[in-house]
Order: sequence, then C-alpha cells, then structure tokens
Amino acid sequence: MSDRESVERLKLKLRRKLLAEMTEDGHWEGRLSSSALAGAIAVFTLCKIDFHKYRGRIHQGLNWIAANVNADGGWGDSPESPSNLTATLLCWVALSEAEKHKGLIAGAEEWIRRAAGSLEPMDIRDAILEKYGNDRTFAAPILTMCALSSRFAELAESQSSSGGKGGIGAGVWDLVPQLPFELSVLPHQLFGWLRLTVVSYALPALIAIGYLRHTKVPTRNRLLRRLRDRVSRRALEIAQEMQPVNGGYEEASPLTGFVTMSLNAAGEWDSQTVARGLDFMVKSMRPDGSWPIDTNLATWVTTLSVKAIPEDAKGTDGLSDVRRERIRDWLLSQQHEEQHALTYGAPGGWAWSDLIGAMPDADDTPGVLIALRRLGEMHAGVRRAAGKGVRWLLDLRNSDGGMPTFSRGWGKLPFDRSCPDVTAHVIWALDAWYDDLPSDMRGRVHRSISAHIRYLRRAQHGEGYWVPLWFGNQWMREQQGPIYGTARVVDYLRSLTWSANHATEMMIAGGCKYLICAQNDDGGWGGTIEKSSIEETALALKALLPEGPKDVIMRGLDWLAARVDTGRDLPPAPIGLYFAKLWYSERLYPLIFALDALEAASRLGMNGE
Repeated sequence: MSDRESVERLKLKLRRKLLAEMTEDGHWEGRLSSSALAGAIAVFTLCKIDFHKYRGRIHQGLNWIAANVNADGGWGDSPESPSNLTATLLCWVALSEAEKHKGLIAGAEEWIRRAAGSLEPMDIRDAILEKYGNDRTFAAPILTMCALSSRFAELAESQSSSGGKGGIGAGVWDLVPQLPFELSVLPHQLFGWLRLTVVSYALPALIAIGYLRHTKVPTRNRLLRRLRDRVSRRALEIAQEMQPVNGGYEEASPLTGFVTMSLNAAGEWDSQTVARGLDFMVKSMRPDGSWPIDTNLATWVTTLSVKAIPEDAKGTDGLSDVRRERIRDWLLSQQHEEQHALTYGAPGGWAWSDLIGAMPDADDTPGVLIALRRLGEMHAGVRRAAGKGVRWLLDLRNSDGGMPTFSRGWGKLPFDRSCPDVTAHVIWALDAWYDDLPSDMRGRVHRSISAHIRYLRRAQHGEGYWVPLWFGNQWMREQQGPIYGTARVVDYLRSLTWSANHATEMMIAGGCKYLICAQNDDGGWGGTIEKSSIEETALALKALLPEGPKDVIMRGLDWLAARVDTGRDLPPAPIGLYFAKLWYSERLYPLIFALDALEAASRLGMNGE
C-alpha cells in the first residue's frame, strides 16, 4: 500500500463489487448471518404447532443447528460466535423436543452444567435472570420456551420429587416471571410512568407470555386474577393489532416465534395472530435450513453504501444520475407516514428495512437524511421528507440530551437508553440540513445539538472512547465495542460544518488518542491481536486518516489491503448486536467499510498529507 496506484486499484475493485450488489429498484439488501438461536426458536415453534406437518422443515433446521455446533458442545448466536448460555440452552431445548442428534443433546447438557452450575431448572433460571438483570424482555421468553419443552418439564418434576432446590410448587411455570400483560390495555402514554420491565417494542411478547403464564398458574390474589381474566381478550386484540400483515413482529423470527408458541400453548391456536406468525416463520426459513434473527437491513446498508461511494464518482464506476434517481426514489418511498403500532412513534422516520415489520429508528433516519443530501437534486419532495425526518428526530430526544433508538426511554432498560454513536449520527444529520430548514425549526435544532454535544461529553470515558449500544466485540471486556463506537462518533463529529466547536474538537482528539492506543500489533483493530476485523480496522482508519500518525495509518492500510485484496469474498465479523445482545454479522459490512476507508485514504494521499 506504499504507492497511490495500489490504493486506486483496490478502491476501484471494491467500488465495482459494491455497485454490483445494487438491486434494479435502487437499493442494497445485504445478508445477515444465519442464527442458531433463531433457528432453535423457529424449529421449536413448528414442533409445538404441528410436528408432522412441518417434519421436513424441522429436521432440516435441526441439521443446520447440528452442523454449526462449536467444538465445546455449545452454540453461539452466529456461526462465527463463541458459545453462550442463551443460544446453547435454546438449541438444547429444540433438539430435545424432536429427540434428534442425541449425541449433541448430551454435549449441550454438559455445556449448560458448566455455565449454570447444574442442569437443575432453578439453576438455569437463576443464570438467565442474572444475565439479563432487570430487563425481562428476553429472559421471560427464554424461560417460557424452556417451560414449554418436554425435557425441561421432566427435569423440573424430577427436581421437585427428589428434594432438589425449593421453589417449584405448581411445576415448571413457577420458573417463569409473570409479566403484567394487563397493563398493555392502558394508554401507552402511561407506560413510562409504570416503568414496565420490558422495553416498549416488546409489548407483543409481554402480552403473549404474560397471558400464557396466567393461564398456567393464575395468581392467588383474587382481585388481580379477576382483572387479568377481564382484560385478556382486549390484550390479545392489541397483540393482533400490533402484528404486521406478514406476521413478523419487527421482521424478527425470535420475537415472532416466542409470541406464536406462547399463544398456541395458551389455547389460541386458531387465532389470526398465531396463523400469521406461523406463516412468517415458515417463509423466513432459508434454503439451507437456517433462520436469520431479522430479515434484512436494506435501508441501513443502502445509506452506508451511498456514503461509501464518493459524490464525484459517476458513470459505470460510481453513482450515475440514473442510479442516484433510483436510490433517491426508493429511500423516499420508505419514510413512515403513520404512527407505528409497536413504538407509537410519530410519522416521519425511517426504519432499518423496507419491510413492513421494521420500526423507525434514530440511526437509520439520520442515515437517510445524509444520503439524500449526498444524492443531490433537492426538489420539493426531498425537502419535505427531510423536514419531517428532522422533526421526528427533534421530538425523540431523551431528557439526558442523548438519542434513544426507537422511542423515548421508559427508564433505564438497555434498549431505551441514549446511545453515543446514534446521538452523533443525529448531530451530523441536523447539521447537514440546518440551512434548508424553516426559521422556526432552526432554533430547535440549535438547542438540540447543544444538548447532544453535552451528552456526548458526559458519555465519553476517561480514556477517550465511547461504547455503542447496537455494536460490540465478543472478544473484548464485557463484549463492548469501543472501537466501533469511538470511530463512529469521531467520524460523525468531524463531518460537522456550522455546529463544530471547541468541545467537539476536544472530544475528537480524545477519541483519536484512544484509537491510536487500541491498534493491535498486527496493524489492525479488534478484540485481540488474533481477532482484528475488517470492519473495525476500516472504521478506525477512516476516523484517524485526516490527522493520525503516518506509521499508524500505513500499518492499518497494509493490514486492510492484505485482507481485502485476496480475490475471495470478504469474511464478515459478528460485530452487530440485535436486541438482548444477539450477535450477527452482515455480509456487506466489510465491503462497505473497507471501501469507505480506502476512498478517504485516496482523497488524503494515503497519509493525510
């Protein structure tokens, strides 16, 4: 990478590969990694609803799970992930239900014994509750699937009869927390005051699992039991109203599977909610027998691609006028024009996908706003859409000055809280559209950006880094992703025009200092020297390129070039975090991020000179 010609050759190669991924109707779709956890939930759901009808799909799904077991007998969320308790537990439950791959069942049980202390249901429950803390969004569904399994019920009965740990009175359902599904019938404006133990967009699971638990073990409190009996029908109607017509809540097979299996077990097998959920689960299965955790990130990877391809790159090697028009029209068509059924969010935002189950969020909305700015041709339709998007973001800000992802936080649950890289992304979008906004909105934008910057100063750790919410690194302390978070915040803040100030300059300097110190001995960035990733290396380089030390940048470029100039597909790393820390990789991430870094290196003469 020591000469400009090498950089130009490599970036042109990657640019052509990325353009080849663009669809005819003007977007990129990508491909999320298949998930053992999602597959286990889907297979178990099919087993419980109609084993004989779905026998072929069940066995195909179990065969995929069997083929992707780790050497230690457990499973991770993605094929590249180390084993974890949740994925291993649910794969064990699915395999046991179908009584298939008995050798793997024994290996999984041994793995669970090591992780939870024993195979006793009480110990497993305690381990799950400890993992997820006060957030019942994922803990309750996991324990519900366990309670529905024949193997877990056998273990619970054996534990009770043999004098094992106490606490199991009515059987396995005592292990499942009772979710207050009766509260779902109240006006959603009260949810924050009520401080529910699930996040706002998990209401379908709250209803389905809470209702199932109520049918199995009604509370001894007579008044509360009568209340739950009385509101059950309305709660189930709300779950149905929240369900998209394709059946997939959030386009996610795990959430949809949990709701479907729970309502089916509660006697609602003939409901429209179960029928639609089952249809979504069947259609979400891939030809190889696997399921992803979500259908796609089409909007997200499209805006990332637009930002990675230079504005001045035209013709066959860039975004021609025809391509720009197609992308612009496609992005405009994805803006949500109605209040969202799950988050109760106002119209005006964009979601991560073009599919109807996706929810508007504060990372994709600024991504689209910036992409629209880069695509040019600011006609009335673009300006109108941008104005709605900016207003949507302004109304979303949390009281601490930061940006949540989907809706204002109900409290301190993980996925309602403010997030540094999302907040910085919003600042960039507000800054980019400031001059085109009506005068009455500019004051709001100015106040919002000031609050966002104050939040980022508080969120920056003493060593200079920021921790993101939706990205991480499985090999770092507490599986956090400070390289991704820091690189993103630095890059976004450096893109500001009128709102850049001394505070942002100081934060950028601190972030760059952290990234320089975090470089691995091999020249890349990642969790350990053996685990540098294309994604994190490219992002760190992009952030450092304008002012970073020449030797740091050149070592990073050499590492990156050696990994992307091989003639093979670029290996994605599972740096993405879905709800409840479910890991995933996206096939287009390494291509997009590497191209973005090389384009920046080209503009700056490789070394910032």
